[in-house]
Amino acid sequence: MNPRLCSHSQPLTKRRDFLTRSSLGIGSLGLASLMQELGMAAEAPPQSPLAPKSPHFAAKAKRVIHIFCEGGPSQVDTFDPKPALDKFHGKMADEVMKDYQKAAGDVAAGMGRLSGKLQRSAFKFSKHGQSGMEISELFPKLATHSDELCVIRSMHTKTSVHEPAQLVMNTGEFASVRPSMGSWSVYGLGSENQNLPGFISLSPNGTTSSGDKQWGNAFLPAWCGGTGIPTKDPSVTKMIEYIRSGTTSLREQRRQLDLMRAMHEDFAQKHPGDALLEGRVSAFETAFRMQVEATDAFDLTREPKNIRDLYGDTEQGRQLLLARRLVERGVRFVQVYHNNWDTHDLNDERHRELTAACDQPLHALLTDLKQRDMLKDTLILWGGEFGRTPTSDNNDVAKKKGIGRDHNAGGFTLWMAGGGVKPGTVYGSTDDFGALAVENPVDVHDLHATMMHLLGFDHERLTYRYAGRDFRLTDVYGHVVKGVLA
Repeated sequence: MNPRLCSHSQPLTKRRDFLTRSSLGIGSLGLASLMQELGMAAEAPPQSPLAPKSPHFAAKAKRVIHIFCEGGPSQVDTFDPKPALDKFHGKMADEVMKDYQKAAGDVAAGMGRLSGKLQRSAFKFSKHGQSGMEISELFPKLATHSDELCVIRSMHTKTSVHEPAQLVMNTGEFASVRPSMGSWSVYGLGSENQNLPGFISLSPNGTTSSGDKQWGNAFLPAWCGGTGIPTKDPSVTKMIEYIRSGTTSLREQRRQLDLMRAMHEDFAQKHPGDALLEGRVSAFETAFRMQVEATDAFDLTREPKNIRDLYGDTEQGRQLLLARRLVERGVRFVQVYHNNWDTHDLNDERHRELTAACDQPLHALLTDLKQRDMLKDTLILWGGEFGRTPTSDNNDVAKKKGIGRDHNAGGFTLWMAGGGVKPGTVYGSTDDFGALAVENPVDVHDLHATMMHLLGFDHERLTYRYAGRDFRLTDVYGHVVKGVLA
């Protein structure tokens, strides 16, 4: 069992605070210039904490790409067709679904959002592939991979409020700060590349509406957490500031790092158990080694033109191409944020725009990974923090601009591919209207337990001792969803 980790909630200086904002102890990846400014140095430890580790049992997945649709896609417009919505379109939900709130119970507690009119989907669903999987016309390219997908139609979660639900999806908890699922993955498995962080999160602005807690390490060691990268500007120097020092040579930086390591070892003998200091030393080391590695990994122009064309010159296309380049280089967990799925108004128009932005890149990612023989051991997760209601949203903006859908925590869809999941599978279902998970419901803790299983871990045994108790990603909950395993 790992020793208790000391809290690092009280930074000594603004610069040190900057160094501790991410799980690696650095706010951005390249800190060569900051190393020079601080006058610190470190020698690489004999054994990096990020070194690859063995799981509990043989893993089906070696790495994870999590595509997070922040805001919540509408399941009834994408992957969960509901003919009953056509039949009862325009009827008041309270009349047609009299027993909904009673049946929902704890699963959809606090929703209270089905008082509007039932709203049919504007999009046609068709069967695809050998599996006959029904997918909306919004995903024509992705639909060609239907026999690779494992669609869970019976997801549900604890809350229908964005930020708490996002934290639940990413960490399993919203009432207290917990390590993210990416952090737990790195804690258990380490990373296959010591020159890059083990966990990288790609988002347009390098952060999210609920901050970097979504990829934070919390009480896990600093090297476990994610590093947020802004992707709006695809140039390497914009994504990774300070990647190179303009004044200090690599040789001089190496000498500085060696000195800092020696100073740390002396300090550690007098003050054992200072995990924060070790995290900072490791951060400087990673920053030093990244000056060469990251420049290559983040430079999309080094990809052949046909591959860049396959993904498309769009933000989502560049994000997913970068995600492939990172996992190909040994990064254990890559998260990709696709924002603005909160369609309270203009649901149909905005879903057309959003799916048009991601359909081709998703097709490209699956195609590319398969061609590289990487899909079989790369787990892909796609979905949001919750789904949307089968009713129309009656907010004032929707009344003026166009019909939308509200939040739905009681039932939504998430799909997986690769990494040991059962391909061409639809698991679970919602009720006739797509409101509530009724058949084989899957809680977020169940999803996390299943992901850890695919990575080779018993989720009940991968624990970390903190504050007098053993913590795990799934807390005291979660069961492996065996029906989605190949």
